Amino acid sequence: MSKLQKADIKFVQEELLKWFEKNQRSLPWREKYEPYQVWISEIMLQQTQVKTVLPYFDCWMKALPMIQSIAEVKEDKVLKLWEGLGYYSRARNIQKASKQIMEQHGGDFPSDYDDILALPGVGRYTAGAISSIAFNQNQPLVDGNVIRVLSRLFFYTKNTRLPEADKQMWEWASAVLPKGKARNFNQALMEFGALQCTPAATDCRPCPLKSRCKAYENDMVDQLPDRGPKKVSKNIKVAIAVIKKGDKVFIQKRPATGLMAGLWEFPGGKIEKGESAIKALHREVKEEVGISISNVRPIKKIKHAYTSFKVDLHCFAADHEEGEVQLKSASDGRWVELSDLEKYPFPAANVQLIGDLLR
Repeated sequence: MSKLQKADIKFVQEELLKWFEKNQRSLPWREKYEPYQVWISEIMLQQTQVKTVLPYFDCWMKALPMIQSIAEVKEDKVLKLWEGLGYYSRARNIQKASKQIMEQHGGDFPSDYDDILALPGVGRYTAGAISSIAFNQNQPLVDGNVIRVLSRLFFYTKNTRLPEADKQMWEWASAVLPKGKARNFNQALMEFGALQCTPAATDCRPCPLKSRCKAYENDMVDQLPDRGPKKVSKNIKVAIAVIKKGDKVFIQKRPATGLMAGLWEFPGGKIEKGESAIKALHREVKEEVGISISNVRPIKKIKHAYTSFKVDLHCFAADHEEGEVQLKSASDGRWVELSDLEKYPFPAANVQLIGDLLR
């Protein structure tokens, strides 16, 4: 890769800052750039669109307006506020980080880059984002939008998921960062990728950077960045049961570690090859909670995609037949009123089912 020319850097800096001044979206965490709000927004925005995050951010700030609020509240409350965003370890890390901030920084969000980087759930990107956006410190950042803009602008044609590409992107992000203007420039770079230099077939005609864009010059905008071969998602078939006993239904809490840790769910499990959904359900319920069920009837099928796999969820209603609950892998289990299900944090597919049950 050829070294960036000072004239190109200055052009990119000036044009992006002008573009941001005219085109930036009005977002709640941009009103005062309060560090706590910037932090929460950055964690929420990881692999999630702004329009999806906005209602979550609003609810979060109303329920937990201060760092101390997160540190003191029960984990279930934190997970419930996060319900539907996925990546629940991020919510748990927010609570761990809040306790660390209370203990080590007296409840004030730290301004030192190394202190920010030391918080649970904060990596190089998030530390750079918070440092630059909340405190206007000269720290670069690289996310998916930045990779797309830089790889097109400076014509990076190799697989951008490789370590050498990551190193190059951080070098470029640092090189183009105008000292003293990190807050607006880093936001401009990300916003430009979100609104103008998008993944889809891009209309480059209004782009203020096209005269310096090597991908545009070589007619390869729609081919960059190269993100490597697509991962094949594994498809999993699962059967679950809403088990009724009197006026209550049974729910169980997933272990504190592992996939979707700490969330509540209806009992059930994977359907093995050659096994019917109902047969799998009887087997899984017996193995998981030690009870027998009867009067099994289908409710609906739900398809849900996670990051690395897809689930076909076969949902059934059933009656408790005999036996006392004996938890085998869950950390907690309860018989609850149907109307109380909304109080508990559930995985996204279970949330869909609960919505139908309550309606």
